Order: sequence, then structure tokens, then C-alpha cells
Amino acid sequence: MEGVFLMVGKMSILILIVLYLAASISYAQQDHESSSSSETKSQRRVIDVKGGPESVVWVVQLSDLHFSVHHPDRAVDFRDLVGPALSIINPSLVLITGDLTDGKSKDLLTMKQNEDEWVEYKNVMDDVVKRSGLDKSIFYDLRGNHDNFGVPLVGGSFDFYSKYSINGQLGRNGRVNSVTLQIGEQKHLFVGLDSTMAVGLRGPTNLFGHPTEQLVTEIDSELSQWNSESHKPISKISFGHFPLSFSASSHTGKSLKDVFLKHSLSAYLCGHLHTRFGKNLKRHHQLSHHFLSFQKFFQFNIHKIPSESSKNCSFGAPSVEEFWEWEMGDWRKSRAMRILAIDRNHVSFVDIDFKSGAKKTIILPTFPLDSRFMSTSSSNHDYECEYMLPSSYETVRALVFSVSPIVSVVAKIFDSRYEHFDIVMEAPMSKHKDGASRGDLYAVPWNYKAFEDPSADRFWLQIEATDIMGRTTLTELRPFSVNGLGARVLWTWKEFIVMGCQWAALYYPILWLVFYVLLFLLLIPKALLLFSRRQYTFKSFIAEKGYIYTIVWLLQELCRVPMLWFGFLGYLFHLVLFPWMVGKVFTDSVDRGYMTYMGWVLKSSSGQGKHEYIGSPDIMVVVLPHLLLIFLPAMLVTGALIAERGAHRHHFLSLSAKKEDDYDSQSKVSPKLNYECSKRSKFHFRERWIRKILLVLCLAICWVHFKNCLALMKAYEMSPLHFPGYSLGIPLLLFYAIYNTKKA
Repeated sequence: MEGVFLMVGKMSILILIVLYLAASISYAQQDHESSSSSETKSQRRVIDVKGGPESVVWVVQLSDLHFSVHHPDRAVDFRDLVGPALSIINPSLVLITGDLTDGKSKDLLTMKQNEDEWVEYKNVMDDVVKRSGLDKSIFYDLRGNHDNFGVPLVGGSFDFYSKYSINGQLGRNGRVNSVTLQIGEQKHLFVGLDSTMAVGLRGPTNLFGHPTEQLVTEIDSELSQWNSESHKPISKISFGHFPLSFSASSHTGKSLKDVFLKHSLSAYLCGHLHTRFGKNLKRHHQLSHHFLSFQKFFQFNIHKIPSESSKNCSFGAPSVEEFWEWEMGDWRKSRAMRILAIDRNHVSFVDIDFKSGAKKTIILPTFPLDSRFMSTSSSNHDYECEYMLPSSYETVRALVFSVSPIVSVVAKIFDSRYEHFDIVMEAPMSKHKDGASRGDLYAVPWNYKAFEDPSADRFWLQIEATDIMGRTTLTELRPFSVNGLGARVLWTWKEFIVMGCQWAALYYPILWLVFYVLLFLLLIPKALLLFSRRQYTFKSFIAEKGYIYTIVWLLQELCRVPMLWFGFLGYLFHLVLFPWMVGKVFTDSVDRGYMTYMGWVLKSSSGQGKHEYIGSPDIMVVVLPHLLLIFLPAMLVTGALIAERGAHRHHFLSLSAKKEDDYDSQSKVSPKLNYECSKRSKFHFRERWIRKILLVLCLAICWVHFKNCLALMKAYEMSPLHFPGYSLGIPLLLFYAIYNTKKA
């Protein structure tokens, strides 16, 4: 027994030693994980801006480069144009807001990472940094959705962004990075954010920004870092890839917009949309206190209409919570670059178009501000309450960048009161004198109070610069309002669609509205057919024509063919209850996920567990077009085919004076009688032209549907067997409808 106890004692000591070692190893691992996670958290940096002019700093923004192996001209133009331009502009920061590479096949259907494009991006950026003469550390390049196509894990083998981007090379691995430009007593805080999916799907279902709860908290923390020095002037600007209209909320409902309003940013800079939707992709956000408000879903104008309130200049009065959102366009096709300046807390910008080649001279007016896109409610409040810094209003100012020495700069102000532009001020501007200047700031004194006006677009500013070669450069006319009023600018319908609609919030309301409308279009006519004495037929249609009556008649005719009616009803429920497709969503993977109307369901990258419903609301680009452009037209055309058969039958009976019961026996009538009837109406070749039109519509629906199916097959490496219900359901229903209505 003593031997047993001795053995148990030794075993106990051994177990204690093992437990101690395991705890030590676990603690060391946790310590390592916490230290590595802290390395990936947001990084803060402060840059002391040296040299004059001390009142102004400027940065450059580029976006949506889309370097592609199929379009080498994008990288060539970037190398040849951007490097020399940056050497002239000499910005304090260069912000590249996403979509650095394209990640698309030549036919644009397969979207995944291509390492050759990333190698090209790295080489081009190294050359641009060298040509510009700028420090590489002032370049901040963010990840866009194209840079995330098919990336299952950040830091994994297919995450080429972390390997080849400037942020990745410099160890900026966090989702949030902030840099503060400090010049004298002024601080200008820039916070960059990466809101791409944590699990990067292939396109086209990778379209939205997905800020997490942690990301929103980090951004809030970064924007708050100088709040303890509120007595000093601080400008706050954030930059990211996705516009807020294409950014979802976190799981708890927090959004980037909420954080930006809380801190009253000067601006949020973004890309993603490109200029094909319009050039006014800008939006003014302001906090609304209305309980019932559509701002969660829509904003109908560029300027958020402020709530009516009396001027309150008392000490401690709450400030207006607002900010501007400025989408800048793209390098991909537009060859666009933006220069943004902060002049005594006045933020202005100019967009440059390099499609016509390099620019010899670039002019950026920094004050007065463009009243269309830069004035805010707080500007008007500060002016009315005389909170503004008078010295910032006493001169007209502009930055001038040129390859050749400038010999003259002239400020011109026009009055548009009488519907034509009359020049009311024309004065030469003088260059700011500074021995170690970062750039050339020109200014001219003026009596700004003379230009106070209740109209935000009465007065217009233009700057003219002439270089030593005699070349003259003019800025576009821009309206201004010294008292901070905003000029009214209307979106086009395309600009409203992409900037004014909150698509992440709209997806499920639109989806369920469409689903229930389609369901009611199937059930209500069936109920009327079964329980109502009133029947919608061709005879009653002739007597009571109208759009609504026509639709009800077509749908009730669909209900008369049970196979088709149950087919459409079953297909609709199939789309809600079952997966739509099974495909590969990562760059190179044998694993497949399946897509429902709520998103993709995937295995986790570790192989344990699964990610549920990734890519919502991104999948709306597949779901809504299928319901609205395929299912609904197919249902209506099917009803029209059946109705056409009934109308043709009625027409035949009216001509041949037959009864309905005799119609089916017409094929048994003697050939002589058939011949006499055919003299009066050649039904199959002349009277059934409506059916031929409907057959063309069926072919058009099938063509669009099969084109979509082909795109999805290439995008997710599928065959029709991977999505038989989605790919074959509608064509089979249309084929049966055509066959069923062939004989009248």
C-alpha cells in the first residue's frame, strides 16, 4: 500500500508540474496574442509640418486605381503623371482610398486576386515615390472591395494587400490608422479606416463596407484623441473606400455616420462609385431630431435640410452636428486626382482631370469657400454670432502649383444678380513670403462685408494665373457666401440612386415588399377565381379596359392552369426557403459555400465552424434583379400567353358562330368547312401576332436570365447542377406555358 501511495504522490506532483507548465505556456501565449493584437490595432502618428505658409496644409487624394493586367495603361499613366505632379504639389499626405488593383478577368466575370497586379502596383508606387521626392511614410493606401475579392483571411496567403501595399510594407496592419499634421498651434487629424469584409467574398457579392462594432469603437477613439485640447483649433477628416450609402451598420446598429456626426468632421473622403454616375457625388450630413424621419433610408438633396431653429449665440449652446461626404471619382477611367487644403480650418478642394495629360499649373482657391459643396450650417452660425476668426476672412487666398515660375495671379469676383456675370472686383494677388516655403499661397485683401448677401450663389470667384512662359490658367467659376450659406445643388437621378439611398438599410424592406407583392399577385386572383362571382375574362376586358383590369385578367388566366400557377408559387417559396446556389467564393479553394437571400454560408478559414450569412446586403445585386427583372416579367408573360389563347378562342367562335362546347371538335369538322373558315381569318399566321410578340418576350427573358446565370457560373466556378432551381426554374415554366398555349 505504501508503494501505491508513493506512486500516487509522485503522480500528483507530476500532474501539478504539468499543470504549472501548461498555465505558464498559456499565459505566455495570451501575452503574445495580446501584444500582437495591440500591434494590429490603430496606430497614431504626429507629423510636424515644417515651412510656410503656416496657415494652410494640403494633401492629395487618389482613388480606385484598378491596376489590371488587362489594362496596362492605367499603371503607365499613373507612373508618368502622378509622380511629377506630386513633386510640384508637395503635399503633406497622399491618401489612396482603395481599389488599388482590379482583380477581374478580361471578360469582367471572374473576380479574385491576381498577384501579378499587386507586383505591378508595388513597382509603380516605388517609382512614384522616387519621382515625387516625398517620404514614403506619408503615403496611406487603403484596402477596397476589389483588393478583398476572394481573400478568406487577412494576413493569409492570398492577402496580397498586406504584402504589397505601402501600408502593409510599413507595418500598418490595423483597420484604423490616424495621422495628425501639426503646424504651429493648429492640429489637423486624419483618420483612415478599412471597412472591407473580414472574410472577402468574390464579386459581385462584395460591394458594401461592413464596419464592425470594434471598428466603430476604434474610429471613435481615434477621433477623440485630441479632445482634451479643445481650446486649440483642431480639424478632423476621415477617409475610407466606401461611401456611407454603401456602408452597412454594425450588429448593434451603430454606423460610421453616427460617429462622424458625433465629432462633426470637416469631411469624410471616399471613392468606390467612380464618375460614371455623375460628378456631384457629394453629400452634406446633419443630425436630425425628428422622430419620424426618412433619413435612415433616403436623402433627396445634396444639402441636408436643417431643422428650423432660432439663432442661439449664448455660451454653452449645443453645436451643430454635421459633416460633408466627398466621393472623388476614379483613376481607372477618369484619371482623377484631388488636392484638399485646410486654411485656418476652412476646408476646400479641387479635382484635377489628367485625361488630357499633365497639368502645367494647378490653382486651389482656399478662401472664400465654394458655397455648393463646402459651406455648413455651423459656418453660418459662427458668422452670425461673430465666432469666426476675422483675420481668416480679410483676404482672398489661393494655392498655386506650377512647373514654371508664376508672374501674376489675379482674383476676379462676379455679380450674377441680373442673370449675367458682371465683374465687381479684379485685383492682383501677392505671394506669401517665407524663406522655407512648402508651396505658394497667394492673397489679396478685400472688404468681405461688402459681399454679405442672403443669396448663396450671387457672387462668384475665379482665379487667373500666368506663368513665365505666358500660359494662362483659369479656375472654374465657383459661388461663395461669406456668411456661410449653402448654394442649392440638385442630384441627377443616377447621383441620387448611389448617394441619396441607404442601400444597406433598404435591402430587406425592398426584398419583403417585392416578395409580398409577388405573393399577392398570385394569391388574390386565385381567391377571386374561387370565391368571387365576378370573373375577369376577355369579354369583360373588352368592356372595361384599363391597366389594373388587364393585370388582374392576365393573372387570373394564369390561375386557370394549375401546373403553371403552382409552379410559380412553388418557385417563389423555393427562393425564400432554399439555397439559391452553391459556389466557390475564395480565390483558390475547393470548399464551397451556399447563398440564400440572407447571404452566404461558409466554412470558417480554420475549418472549424462556419460563417453564416456573409455578404448581406451585398447579395442584393443578385436577389433583387432576379425577382424584378426575371420572375415578375415571366409571370406576367405566362399569364399573357394563356390570355391570348382565350382571346383567340373567343375570336374564332365569334367568326365561325360556334358555341364554346363545339370548339374542341373543330378539328373533326370536314376539311371543306375548315377551308371556308380559313378564307375569313388565317388564324395562325395573321390573327396570332400577339402570341409572336409574347414569344419574343419569352426569348428576351430567357436570354437575360441565361446571361446572368453564365456570369454567376464564371464568378463562382459553378455548373447548372450547382443551382438547378435558380437556373432552370423560370425557363422550364416559360417552355411549358408556350407548349400549353400552342393550340388555341
